[in-house]
Amino acid sequence: MSVSEADIAFALELFDGLAPLTTRKMMGGLCLYRDGTIFAILHSDGSIWLKGAGSFAGRMTAEGWTRWTYSRDGKKTTAMPYWRLPDAALDDSGMACDLARSALAEL
Repeated sequence: MSVSEADIAFALELFDGLAPLTTRKMMGGLCLYRDGTIFAILHSDGSIWLKGAGSFAGRMTAEGWTRWTYSRDGKKTTAMPYWRLPDAALDDSGMACDLARSALAEL
């Protein structure tokens, strides 16, 4: 399954305040970059995940954001350095851009 053109348009509009952005399709999703730094992934299901590092990762964990995890062969669960963008930010591009700026400041 690949990311839809509608979802790509939505993500680019959501983060328009960070322009110029570049993108790269990868493994069915879309990576979003600012000045060559990946800060978010648009998953094929339409969900948006911000990359976390440093104190921003701590903030996302403390606020209870959902962390991207996966299991291989039903065994060990691996946590990726991405957290799902809160629903409130999906309806507020200013909030989404502020969160992305916080992510970028730590990357």
